[in-house]
Amino acid sequence: MKDLAGKTAFVTGGASGIGYAIAEALAGAGMNIALADVEENALLSAAERLKGAHDRVLPVAVDVSDRDAMKESANAVADAFGNVHVLCNNAGVQVYTPLDKAAYADWDWLLGVNLGGVINGLMTFLPGMTAHGEGGHVVNTASVGGLIGMPNIGIYAASKFAVVGLSECLKADLIPHGIGVSILCPGHVHTALGSAARNRPAHLKGTPEREHSAVREESHRELDVQPKQIGEAVLQGIRDNSLYINTHPEFLPYLDDRHAALRDSFKGEPNGERVKALRAAFEWRYT
Repeated sequence: MKDLAGKTAFVTGGASGIGYAIAEALAGAGMNIALADVEENALLSAAERLKGAHDRVLPVAVDVSDRDAMKESANAVADAFGNVHVLCNNAGVQVYTPLDKAAYADWDWLLGVNLGGVINGLMTFLPGMTAHGEGGHVVNTASVGGLIGMPNIGIYAASKFAVVGLSECLKADLIPHGIGVSILCPGHVHTALGSAARNRPAHLKGTPEREHSAVREESHRELDVQPKQIGEAVLQGIRDNSLYINTHPEFLPYLDDRHAALRDSFKGEPNGERVKALRAAFEWRYT
């Protein structure tokens, strides 16, 4: 999508951090913004700030893991702005704990928001986006932790690896509809993700040690980039129809190591006829 002015975006996790930065960048491009978040007071404050430069903003208080609430949100956005053209499934939470110490509640919370929220966003908005025929774009926020395995973030990585794979398939599925797909895979960003437990439902509480693990050392803060940079990268990624939006090149050597290990694990040379037989499935390419 090149011309975004006058079109509508739905951005989850929009009250702060990356979500707010994405909304700010899209608003600057002239889009109507449906700003969605589970934290209502922070959401209303963020919407007021955004309205200071752009009056086409609708705050939407919603838990992305709640399918009925997402449907109600879609109806509210349709009433306010009409068709949705850009869907940013950005809401995310984190628990820092080794997998051998994880609780079921940790799995249920992270998968419900990080993966379930993406699924619910797609199931709620894609039918309308494909039907209106005006084109569009989907941005799914994953993480560099969805590209490279690391210690102490196994549940988070499971959710984000799933978002990456889902999004790659989604790109191929949506090409006939003129809807692009981008996967945002940031590294350390200066956000409140480390304190996500403030919004954790009571019935999904883990132990305090699991919720407030010291694994996220302050030493990581020196690696953080500002959310504004991420928002601008997302805007450019939408305009360029980029499948991957990667913002932290310091992780590239480790990604190279992973890909080299994958390549080296294949034995023998590719069978030419089998490669040809697979061609149709990969015509869309990873671009």
